[in-house]
Amino acid sequence: MRTHVRYPIALATSFLWIGFIGAISFMEAWLKFQAPGITVPLGLGIGRLVFSALNKVEWVLALIILGNFVVGKAHFSSPRTILYAIPLTLLVLQTVWLLPALNVRVELLLQGQEPENSYLHLYYEGMEICKVVCLSLLGAKLFKR
Repeated sequence: MRTHVRYPIALATSFLWIGFIGAISFMEAWLKFQAPGITVPLGLGIGRLVFSALNKVEWVLALIILGNFVVGKAHFSSPRTILYAIPLTLLVLQTVWLLPALNVRVELLLQGQEPENSYLHLYYEGMEICKVVCLSLLGAKLFKR
């Protein structure tokens, strides 16, 4: 039995996106502080740079998936497009609200100030988990097709 994948680029890109999130958000983010000689200000500076780059990569990957859906004439009311729309919406929220808010906190820490407690990091990680789940389900749905 032969399997036909209608959106091969979206399929591969979904799993590539998951890989970036896993490597950066779930590994690099906390591991950098374990390295010898890494101070909190240095780690925060590295983190700001890395997460800014990750955000840009995520936008490229999101647009590649969208392009594959458009070229493949996907029905935009199907479950697979909903599974795409959720990570896209979360990416928009991270770009316009969460990352700028986290950058303000980093800047305060770098200036020696102590920002008030917040749940911003938990929101970010929750969004990352949600994106991974949705992208995994999207990839599975695209593969089954």
